[in-house]
Formats: sequence, structure tokens, C-alpha cells
Amino acid sequence: MKKLYIYIIGILVLHSCNYFTIKNENREAVARVNNTYLYKDDLKKIFNNEINTNDSILLANNYINNWIKQQLLLSKAQLNLENKAEDFENLVKKYREDLFINSYKEAVVKQYLDTVVTNEDIDDFYSKNNQNFKLNEELLKLKYIKIGKDVYNKNELLKLFKSTKKKDLDSLHANELALNSHHLNDSVWVKYSDLVSKVTVLKNVDKNEILKKGNFIQKEDSLSLYLVTIKEVLKRNDIAPKSYITPTIKQMILHQRKLLLLRKIEETLIDDARKKQQIETY
Repeated sequence: MKKLYIYIIGILVLHSCNYFTIKNENREAVARVNNTYLYKDDLKKIFNNEINTNDSILLANNYINNWIKQQLLLSKAQLNLENKAEDFENLVKKYREDLFINSYKEAVVKQYLDTVVTNEDIDDFYSKNNQNFKLNEELLKLKYIKIGKDVYNKNELLKLFKSTKKKDLDSLHANELALNSHHLNDSVWVKYSDLVSKVTVLKNVDKNEILKKGNFIQKEDSLSLYLVTIKEVLKRNDIAPKSYITPTIKQMILHQRKLLLLRKIEETLIDDARKKQQIETY
């Protein structure tokens, strides 16, 4: 009988849109737990225009059952945790206050925070704080290519890769279609862990060999040939290069500006309140 009632309610909710304009005093209950009621118009928010009849019935049924379970759990919790009610009310009050304050702060920061970080800002911050940017893992500048062992122009690619001339590097770029994978920008710092993760054949190479400036490494497996040239190396506890740490520096600068902005806002609020005699301390 109960399932039939829920079924009928689902149909009514789906097809009786005009019902939702009826005033609250005429609200029709669809479920009750103790002295708490769920009304038919409460179900309106769970439906949309695209839902079909069968889905609406299932949705209404699930919603009502979940509401009943929620109310039963709440009732049981209130009964058994009555001695903690005041603590919970204080927590709710604190959460509500924090929600308002933090939302206000976010709005102020969004409106007034200067988000433009110039190269001069980055240079100044780095020069004053670079001792705080020590590396916790090794970095490398390198060139790397992976080619098939049977590629038709293998010797030419080897020669271009080993060359330090810009025109040969440009030629190597022009032959990228012949490369299975590559990293040709040796001005970018790469984590050692990322390198061995990407070029798995290097996991079998002694780490000291990889972390040797100017070293050339050639490895192969059954299908491919791997070439790596190490241009520069930074070890653990070395100072991180500015180019590598720039994104972090930008975040830190913006965080400092945000804290300073919020501090100024708090000071202004206090000053204004004192001038208007809105606050007193006893």
C-alpha cells in the first residue's frame, strides 16, 4: 500500500506543475517521521523537464526513503546526544560566522587584490629568499630522443642529435616525425624522477651516470634506440634556479599580498569602528 502511495505521488508531482503555486497552508504531506513532515511541494526541486515518468517515480521513492532515514537518524541522535546539544549549537554558530567572514574576505580579495606579478617582482623575491628554495631532488637540463632501431635515417639522426650547432638542432626538429618520443629543449629543467619515469630504460642505468654533466648515454631495447645528452645538473640541497621556481614564487607573492590586504582591511574596520564609537573594551 505504501509503495502504491509513493507511486501515485510520483505521478502527481510530475504532472501537476500548477500545484506548486498553491499557498503553504494547503501543502500536502507525503511522509511523516514523528512530528516532522515531508510535503509534496518539497519534491519539486528534484525533478527537471527532461525526466520521464518511470524515472520520476524512482527518484521520488528514493528521495522519500532517504528523507525518512535522515529524520530517523536525526531523531535518534538528538535523543542520545542531548547533553551535547549546546556544543553542537556553538559549532553551528561558529561555522555560520566563519562562512560569512570567509565569503566576505574572498569577495574583497577578488575585487582589490593586485594579481599582476612582474619579472622585477619575481627577481626581487628570489634574490631575498633564494636560500629557502633548496632542491629536494635532482634537476637536469638534457636532450633526449627515442627512435626505432630500423628507422631508415638512423645515422643522420644520431649525427644531428650529437651536434651542438643550432642548425643541426633545427634539422632534428624538422625530423620529429621520425622520432618516437623526444625532449629537445635543453634550456628547461627536468626532474630526475620524471626523466626515469618517462624513459624507463634509464632505470637500469647508474644514477651517477645520469647525473653527470656533459654525459652522453645510449641505450636500446628490442625495438628502440634511446639517446640522452646531459647538459647541466643540480643536486639535492642546491638552490633551485629561478626559472624552475618561478610559478611557486608567483603563488607566494600573491599569498603575501592577500595577507597584507586582509590585514589592512581588518585595521581599517577597527579604526572606523572606533571613530564611530561602535566598539569599546572594558
